[in-house]
Amino acid sequence: MGNCYNNCMIRYKTPEEIVILRQGGRILGGILKKLGQEAKAGVSSAYLEDLACKMITDAGGEPAFKNYDMGDGLRFPSALCVSINSEVVHGPALPSRIFKAGDIVSLDIGMKWKYLYTDTAITVPVGKVSAEAKKLMKITREALYAGIKQARVDNTLNDIGKAIYDHASKKHGYGIVEDLVGHGVGYQAHEDPNVPNYEIGDDAPDNLVLEEGLVIAIEPMVNMGTWRVKILSNKYTFATKDDALSAHFEHSVAITKDGPIILTEI
Repeated sequence: MGNCYNNCMIRYKTPEEIVILRQGGRILGGILKKLGQEAKAGVSSAYLEDLACKMITDAGGEPAFKNYDMGDGLRFPSALCVSINSEVVHGPALPSRIFKAGDIVSLDIGMKWKYLYTDTAITVPVGKVSAEAKKLMKITREALYAGIKQARVDNTLNDIGKAIYDHASKKHGYGIVEDLVGHGVGYQAHEDPNVPNYEIGDDAPDNLVLEEGLVIAIEPMVNMGTWRVKILSNKYTFATKDDALSAHFEHSVAITKDGPIILTEI
């Protein structure tokens, strides 16, 4: 255990648990890749939801997000988050929606495998999309890997956030969502600490020093326009304030003495 800002509690994972997380994460990464390949024009989000549930069950896992407590008595209705175009995160797969050519779709999925959780996301094009949409997805994915590169012992959360922000916002001018952040993962789908995708400053009270055994989900959410977001009528889906496109990529990552291990990479 380790204490951090605002009385949060870090639960470090053992080397043996990181092996289990890598096994489950690799399975989950394969599931997400298949779902991304199936996101085509005319396909429904309900079809992807059914496919996700079947693949998770067949792998011996459990969906992490289905019936997840969103607060205020709300439960998330699906195992898969499907956020389309200007939706940033927490778009539900149910009720069903049909993908159209030109859409970009964020697919976010978590799984409990054995007793440990991993979490991962990609944004994929549906058919032919605009050059601007392609660039947004490319830069967001690059920003994720820039953040992961900083996920090393004795670096800090600020090093991760600054790397993401410098690439996506300073270099390319996109809006980095600040109302939503990455998080710890492992024993639960969401744990301490929060993992910002923007610079918080070396002296910030929530700038945790990274230690061996910390497992985090790094997930930049990058908007083509403003960084600001709004909540839709279902009270849990976030969308861009200006209705511009948004992209989202995520990996679960373990901090080890030998560098970051991307648990959900296949």
